[in-house]
Amino acid sequence: MIVGDAACRSASQFLYHVTPETPWPEHALPRCRVPERLPVVLSACEVDEFFQHVSTIRYRAALMTAYGAGLRVSEVVALQLGDIDSQRMLLRVRQGKGKKDRYAMLSPRLLVMLRSWWRSQHPAGRKHATSPADWLFPGWRKGRHMNVESLQTACQEAARAAGISKRVRPHTLRHSFATHLLENGTDLRIIQALLGHSRVDTTARYAAVSPTAVAAVRSPLDRLGQPRPSGRKSSAKAARAKA
Repeated sequence: MIVGDAACRSASQFLYHVTPETPWPEHALPRCRVPERLPVVLSACEVDEFFQHVSTIRYRAALMTAYGAGLRVSEVVALQLGDIDSQRMLLRVRQGKGKKDRYAMLSPRLLVMLRSWWRSQHPAGRKHATSPADWLFPGWRKGRHMNVESLQTACQEAARAAGISKRVRPHTLRHSFATHLLENGTDLRIIQALLGHSRVDTTARYAAVSPTAVAAVRSPLDRLGQPRPSGRKSSAKAARAKA
């Protein structure tokens, strides 16, 4: 197992450096290469079909948040009422990966969905004491938010019902969010900020799974033999003119 090999190498290196204080040869144990796999991405049509087969409004609202804002599943279930800023159309993500706070986009369609979900749990005419610290997606157990595993199960069931053969997880919706933004011409740095990536090369991998972005690039082969812009001389012609 690759993770085990990496842990074994790090443990051995620590043992030699700290316990007997013996120098660790640079190439004593070579690191294993970790295979890089492209993320699974749904097309816009597949995403639309997927949401039509989500079983309940509770799970539909949560999964739409994952896709509409590009959130991780752990960030979706941990959202609180006070994290919704409908004035600036933002979602506040508290202590995401790497213990970092950030803001994610709140689309008008997602806001409508979240309001519909909230009204379904708080019918008009009934009094409910709420606070900004209340969970947006509360769990069945009092005081707890929605369970991550239950949302993952609902996601897999919706994908099967929609006839999608790809391996779909809540994180697939986050991958699809980033890829679709890239295909629509959104700057890579903005996508990086929305996803909360610390390195832009992590975000850049979505260019590899975007057929639109790849197709938009013109091959240098197609430029061969084309006339050069007027007013410019090649270095060979310039040399002959000077001679």
